[in-house]
Amino acid sequence: MKFIADLHIHSKYSRATSSDLNPENLWLWAQLKGIGVVATGDCIHPVWLKELKEKLEPAEPGFFKLKEKYARALLAQVPVSCQASERVRFILSTEISNIYKKNDKVRKIHNVVIFSSFDTATAAQKKLDAIGNIKSDGRPILGMDAKDLLNLSLECDPKTLFIPAHIWTPWFSVLGSKSGFDSIEECFEDLTPHIYALETGLSSDPLMNWRLKQLDRFHLVSNSDAHSASKLGREANIFDCEFSYDGMFRALSDKKDKGFSGTIEFFPEEGKYHFDGHRDCQTRLHPKETLKNKGLCPECGKPVTVGVMARVEELADRPEGEKPQNARPYHNLIGLAEIIAEARGVGKASKQVDLVYRQMLEALGCEIKILMDVPLKNIQAVAGDVVAEGVRRMREGKVTIAAGYDGEFGTIKIFDGEERKTIEGQLTFF
Repeated sequence: MKFIADLHIHSKYSRATSSDLNPENLWLWAQLKGIGVVATGDCIHPVWLKELKEKLEPAEPGFFKLKEKYARALLAQVPVSCQASERVRFILSTEISNIYKKNDKVRKIHNVVIFSSFDTATAAQKKLDAIGNIKSDGRPILGMDAKDLLNLSLECDPKTLFIPAHIWTPWFSVLGSKSGFDSIEECFEDLTPHIYALETGLSSDPLMNWRLKQLDRFHLVSNSDAHSASKLGREANIFDCEFSYDGMFRALSDKKDKGFSGTIEFFPEEGKYHFDGHRDCQTRLHPKETLKNKGLCPECGKPVTVGVMARVEELADRPEGEKPQNARPYHNLIGLAEIIAEARGVGKASKQVDLVYRQMLEALGCEIKILMDVPLKNIQAVAGDVVAEGVRRMREGKVTIAAGYDGEFGTIKIFDGEERKTIEGQLTFF
């Protein structure tokens, strides 16, 4: 069975997240986006875990669904073309920040842990509660070795999925330039065989990760890391396997299994750590410029934050363009609201964008389907010439991006003002 899964998000109990992150809104937006399996995020947080137990019920093995009384109240907000209430499932997950010292260096590693049952999640919660504070933040900060967290997770259930998060982020990742390692084995040592997948993060895509032969043994997954419900699916995974936790586990852990089909990606330049730079001085630097400036900001002389592109180049041992044997396809997408906003020349939070967005969903289906599969002529008939042209350019990668740096997201452009008028004028004339 083919479905899309977003395996790394947050709840309203994580810092700097939206209050709309509750089971109901996650269920609602999963349908609008076209996501079949959505992570709960933060599932060891005591209050959030209690809410999950109250509002979810078992479905397929290892999957959970929103109880009917909550789903029924929301169904009117979902266009009929997007309704898939029997396929939206939750999977129990959390992100944990490990901050510790190893090999004479302070390490700051984020990891996503996915559990197969409430019993397993509760067992992990009890163990971690004895180690550190899991109540103050949905993504707890624990002073334990990432390897020890992996070991603890496997003790709770050997089928726990443990995925190092956004592996290139400078400050908080296993290969990050500021606090990571130079290899996965250096971090997890003899337990590395229990790592089946790595999360590429918003600032890198599979093409960049294929540059490292050491990563060939792992599947490359992508997730939204959503801090609000509307951000679900901005990156996600495509599976074609048994619709259950075990099906997904086999797809990621068994090298012979073909159930993991690929990923949906940001354009990596949009990610907020793609280039090097210094946010305080609004200085964006290509890695070659960083080398020329000896790692210092040309404006203030302080060290710049070395981004993902430079870090990949530092560790790469394969030329760009080569693929490992287990490489899966990927698709670079831009959010539909962003495309509409670009086409109309307005902000993406405007009422005009929301109106067109809803019209498109009602007529054409869920967002990811529109972005990837709906014929352009159908999009043109509903949303107009310029929106259809925007989708075409996105599909072909014909976009212009000012790369993100030092915590600032990149800015993407599909049109300029005069182009919009030309496209509208030409197509109106004909």
